[in-house]
Order: sequence, then structure tokens, then C-alpha cells
Amino acid sequence: YQSQFSCNNTCTGPNVWQEIFQNCNGRSQSPINIVTRKVHRDERLTPFHFEGYQATFHGRLINNGHTVQLELPSGIRISGGHLTEKYKAVQFHLHWGKEGKPGSEHLIDGEQFPMEMHIVHIKEKYDSLSQAAKDRTGVAVLGFMFQESESNNEKYSPLVDALKRITEPSSNTTLTGVSLEMFIPPQKSLTKYFRYDGSLTTPDCAEAVVWTLFESTIPMSRNQLSAFYQLRFPDGKHMVQIYRPVQPLNGRVVYYSNGYISVASWVLLTSSVLFSSAVL
Repeated sequence: YQSQFSCNNTCTGPNVWQEIFQNCNGRSQSPINIVTRKVHRDERLTPFHFEGYQATFHGRLINNGHTVQLELPSGIRISGGHLTEKYKAVQFHLHWGKEGKPGSEHLIDGEQFPMEMHIVHIKEKYDSLSQAAKDRTGVAVLGFMFQESESNNEKYSPLVDALKRITEPSSNTTLTGVSLEMFIPPQKSLTKYFRYDGSLTTPDCAEAVVWTLFESTIPMSRNQLSAFYQLRFPDGKHMVQIYRPVQPLNGRVVYYSNGYISVASWVLLTSSVLFSSAVL
């Protein structure tokens, strides 16, 4: 989150990140480990409405010294999903580990994934992320996990190919003719998700985020994942292990969407009908 965090020349990985995060001591911090058997199903978590996700745009891709970030046009918006109001897109960025090691920030039942993408949105009334971060629900982040696949994800080719042009910190390039829809799973598969209240995962770790983490994962080949490890920190070292460790729940509840319930209800209904027919 570029407006929240500047990485100086000593930013080299996990040990330094622990030092950077020492002041992030709130009780509703992110990321977390989601234990699926403890989640609470919530019928209010309806499908999202994605506005402008299909539209093509030219976006600036940046190596900001601590991750790679794509700036997004404000015409992209989300609503639904039990959000209190509409949110506009600001940027998306990614978190990863190192060669052959997982690097997602959130864990699901203790499993850490190869990479995680955060699409950052803020309430429409705000002009910046730093302004929205002062509001307890000012920021809405959509999180997606990556899974290693045998073949390349061709939809990600423009982004992966562009990484070689921004290996050095503070460098940028333009992605042309892309859409946000290219980078996420099909919308019909996005009805199953987890929801909790948390924080930004970089200082100042403002507790202002409505988190949504989708069950559907994004495939990416090992070669494509390796391209991210070639980016560099300001000290010249490879940009690896750029994730924050999981934080305590401290009594927070993680909710699960109605997507699963709908499917389960349909199965129960079908079984009931079949049973009734058999009895008759």
C-alpha cells in the first residue's frame, strides 16, 4: 500500500519486516489463518456486483520497492457482498515467498499458498487510501490465492512479461489493453468467500479493512511465479518473502458466504424430492 508504507534501503526481508511492523500492535490485525471449521455462515454475504471489471484500460505497473503494484482507474467499482456502500478501485498488488516456497499472507487451515493478490478499493467519497484508512470500514480488499499449475496462465502473460522492465525499485511501465477481469477467476465462481474485519498488512497497519478472501484460486506456472522473484529491493537484493506473518484473531469472527449454503440446500432439496418419490 504505497501511500501507507515507504521502504528504505535496509528493507531486505523477514527480519527487517519484523522491525518495521513493531508498532502495528492493534487487536484487529491482518493477515490471519482461517480455520474453516470455525467460520460462521452468513446469508447476508451475497454475490458481488463488479462494475468496470470488464473494461480495458492502460495501467501503470510499478516496482515500489516492496511489491509490484498496478494502478487501477477509479471507474472500477464493487458493491453487494454485504458491503455498506459502493467502493472504487485504487490498485492491486501481490505478495509472494521465494523460489519454491509459499508466500501468501493469509492461510486457510494452515495452508500457505504460492502467492496472494490484493485488489484494494476505497469508499467512493474518499480521495485516497490514506484518507480511507481513517474510517473503520473505509477500505475493502478482495484477496485471491494462487495455485501452481503445469501450464502458463496466458491471461497473466502481459503482466509477467512486463516484470523484466521493472526489476529495479521505483521503476514503472505501462500495461496496455488489460482488464481487471483478466486477472481474477470467472465471476460465477466467486460466490464462495470468507469475510472478516482487519487491517492493512503494511505499516501503519490501519484497522480499516473489510476483508474478502475468495475460495477460487488463480493458476500460475512455476516459471511465471519465478518471474516475480527477479524484482529487487532498494538494497539490490531479490524481492522475496514479502508477506506479513499471520496475526491473532483476538476474538474476531470469520464469516463464510451463502454460496456454499445454496449448493447444500439444493442437494438437500433434491435428496428430499427423490426420497419422497421413492416412498410414493
